[in-house]
Amino acid sequence: MNRIFGVKKDKEPPPSLNDASDRINKRGETVDEKIKRLDAELARYKEQIKKTRPGPAQEAVKARAMRVLKQKRMYEGQRDMLYNQTFNLDQVAFASEGIKDAQQTMSALKSANKELKGMMKTVKIQDIDSLQDEMMDMMDISNEIQESLGRSYSVPDDIDEDELLGELDALEADMGQEGEGVPSYLQSDKEPDLNELNLPSAPSGHAMPDDRVNSQPVDELGFPAAPHASLRT
Repeated sequence: MNRIFGVKKDKEPPPSLNDASDRINKRGETVDEKIKRLDAELARYKEQIKKTRPGPAQEAVKARAMRVLKQKRMYEGQRDMLYNQTFNLDQVAFASEGIKDAQQTMSALKSANKELKGMMKTVKIQDIDSLQDEMMDMMDISNEIQESLGRSYSVPDDIDEDELLGELDALEADMGQEGEGVPSYLQSDKEPDLNELNLPSAPSGHAMPDDRVNSQPVDELGFPAAPHASLRT
């Protein structure tokens, strides 16, 4: 039977966008090379036209140049068409990649949504509120414990704060009387005033009263004068 009807051939898979784009790009490169060769040929004909005199020879060179220029225009049109096809394939490939990305994103979102729903079943808002209340109660108990442990044993609890404030005001008043708000033990040391020490005044050269002066002569400072030695002749 296979010999009579033959074997069914497998169909080749259709080309992908990348394959089609690569094929068109190769064709475009081939066309670009042809255009470059024609440009070089046109440049050579231009030089010949400049060097030849007007006449049949120059007209023949111009005819060949016109033929090459027409070929160049044709290849340039083909190149532009290939570039447009490549641009269209790139646009389709970009749209296809965008759709694939959207499909993957939707798949990831569905998986995450399913997983999130399963997790939400194990977590209840009532349990969270209850846990928060327990934590607040434990923190309050901890603060009370810290305050109780930090209490001073030497300070009585029945101290009147108004009485303490009165004593503080009286202490400040005493400090203000001592030295304008500065205690005496904090005031800077000053030089003692000689007038306040009640020291006796230094003797002067003035005559002293009769009741305090004896018959002994005194010098100019008020001290007893030294006796002068007499010379006997």
